[in-house]
Amino acid sequence: MELHSLNITEAAALLRKKEITSRELTTAVIKRIEEVDGRVKAFMTLTPELALQQADAADKILQNGAKDANPLLGIPMSLKDVLSTKGIRTACGSKILENYVPIYDATVARKLYESGAVMLGKNNMDEFAMGSSTENSSYFPTRNPWNLDTVPGGSSGGSSASVAAGEGFFSVGSDTGGSIRQPAALCGVVGLKPTYGRVSRYGLIAFASSLDQLGPFTRSVADAALVMNVIAGHDPKDSTSINAPVPDYTKALVPNLNGMKLALPREYFIGGVEPGVEQAVLAAVEKMKELGATVEEVSMPHTKYAISTYYIIAPAEASANLARYDGIKYGYSDPAAVEMWDGYFKTRGHGFGPEVKRRIMIGTYALSSGYYDAYYLKAQKVRTLIRGDFDKVFEKFDAIIAPTSPSVAFKIGDKVSDPLAMYLNDIFTIPANMAGTPGMSIPCGFSNGLPVGLQILGPVLGEEKVFRVAHAYEQATEWYKQHPAL
Repeated sequence: MELHSLNITEAAALLRKKEITSRELTTAVIKRIEEVDGRVKAFMTLTPELALQQADAADKILQNGAKDANPLLGIPMSLKDVLSTKGIRTACGSKILENYVPIYDATVARKLYESGAVMLGKNNMDEFAMGSSTENSSYFPTRNPWNLDTVPGGSSGGSSASVAAGEGFFSVGSDTGGSIRQPAALCGVVGLKPTYGRVSRYGLIAFASSLDQLGPFTRSVADAALVMNVIAGHDPKDSTSINAPVPDYTKALVPNLNGMKLALPREYFIGGVEPGVEQAVLAAVEKMKELGATVEEVSMPHTKYAISTYYIIAPAEASANLARYDGIKYGYSDPAAVEMWDGYFKTRGHGFGPEVKRRIMIGTYALSSGYYDAYYLKAQKVRTLIRGDFDKVFEKFDAIIAPTSPSVAFKIGDKVSDPLAMYLNDIFTIPANMAGTPGMSIPCGFSNGLPVGLQILGPVLGEEKVFRVAHAYEQATEWYKQHPAL
């Protein structure tokens, strides 16, 4: 097997047995990027020199026999361009931050560096994480490694595509309405959105602050547990960070589901779900029964309001967060402006793309005087009802099983001119963001030659239950071992 096709667990084992070095591993992945990224376009910025420096540093530790070193030591990875990285351009998919080079590292980046992970570069993304296809990047669209005519999902499409294509062993993305789980499903990899506050958001360029959460893309559930062991935990720099002990997530990886109770919400199997997706998910449910789980149908009646509620709350928060990009403090500033207001208008008019402008206008309207109670306040009340649906289910069940996306990857350009059709791609992932609960997407089959994602949702701080369900199913199937031919 070629080195770039290994997963973290396999590569770490070879490093510790000294059968390979991190420099060899990193060089193999850099070569892979050179071979395929011209077609996939998963990266915004590459940092090969930094990667080789970090690989050499990891090799020195490994040569000295550091048996207790972190499993990520010497493992090449990448980060979504939404994360601040000291000395490395962080454009967030937007022209308005085209030349922005942060002077500090996001907490997640710092933790990964300290674990010894090797930084390959920054992944392409929808502008300010707004989108479901990575066609909203201000630079170029990313393509799905399984079929280069289709999208990888979004907004973390660069991250998911890089892992699927063998351009790195893992990546970290952000999930505001499904932007880790949906692209993970469309690219056939594992994607985890942790509980809101479980992973620090310090250094994350905010889209919707009450919804944004960071999490890993990997090629196996066990790999996701290894990354979570590093990036999870309280951060005093993030006031929304949960101050609770972090378990060793690898201890949740057992091969059966004996005694587990799983819920199957009927609202997640509605008209519009592609037959191939529904068949793959229901077959996965039958496999889970074979592994010892009991599965019952449940109702989550407020699910139908999730999309409309999300598209009031998220744009409202975005309109506030993006007000800072005015051409004066930092980032792009239109040189043709002659005075302050002219500068504001021209900078924001030329710096933001159409999807970002659309959401700023929606959010500003929802927050405006006379409309706040009718839209934003009411949406927050409905959000509480959605959270109540989850709380009620988790009183009796360990986890919820559902499709991740109603369809497999669609063709590039098919939904760009229809925002509502694009928004519906996140119909099954948004509820977990509204409730703040963890969710994971894992591969569960193929439809029309493209990957299908199975979504596993757990209670707040119930990542261990999600890992157990996902790992047992994964190990009983062969889907996660499939790789795209590039």
